[in-house]
Amino acid sequence: MATPHNQAEKGQIARTVLMPGDPLRAKYIAEKYLENVRQFNTARNMFGFTGTYKGKELSVMGSGMGMPSIGIYSYELYTQYDVETIIRIGSAGSYCEELDVMDLVLAESVWSESTFAKVQAGVEDDVLYPSAQLNEKISAAAKDLGKKITPCRVHSCDVFYHEDNVDDYQAIYQKHGCFCVEMESFALFHNANVLKKNAACMLTISDSFVSHKELTAEERQTSFHDMMQVALEAAIKE
Repeated sequence: MATPHNQAEKGQIARTVLMPGDPLRAKYIAEKYLENVRQFNTARNMFGFTGTYKGKELSVMGSGMGMPSIGIYSYELYTQYDVETIIRIGSAGSYCEELDVMDLVLAESVWSESTFAKVQAGVEDDVLYPSAQLNEKISAAAKDLGKKITPCRVHSCDVFYHEDNVDDYQAIYQKHGCFCVEMESFALFHNANVLKKNAACMLTISDSFVSHKELTAEERQTSFHDMMQVALEAAIKE
């Protein structure tokens, strides 16, 4: 049955879902990489599609920006649509010289000052982890494709614009060992942990706090081919 946020009926969504933040990136992935594509959601313009990749059924759906948004969509996918695995494929800002624009990142842990986990389930942890087996598949897929991917701790943040009286990126890098920042993975990992499901987070560096390089909005939507290919190959690995 449909939810207030998703028009799909049960059975229309695959057990593995690739989840970019931008619904237009979900549309781009479906049209470029999947065959036999069927759109299952247009509610709130949060597009979702199911198709096949190398003969295996996969879905791709936008999550929107921030933890409340991915928290709703991932929870419903896990609990209402029998989804077992979600791979977030998003963008991130680099906190360090080691990561440059267009580099690939695999979250091996996420640190957050967010209260999402506490409010949702009373979980006090500020560091959460992805599914180890899923991360292994992603690392193996990247190796098979000859793509470099950097495993690291990620800062998952509720706030995009900060005032000067709080820790800046350098302080967060030094205190918590976070190499880059995004806004969704902490909620995704929490939901997966609570519901005994699988989750991982791949990121492409879209801008750097260090070098001040940045991609355009259009480039973020259509240029993350390395990340998309690695995610697709990981999703069909046995």
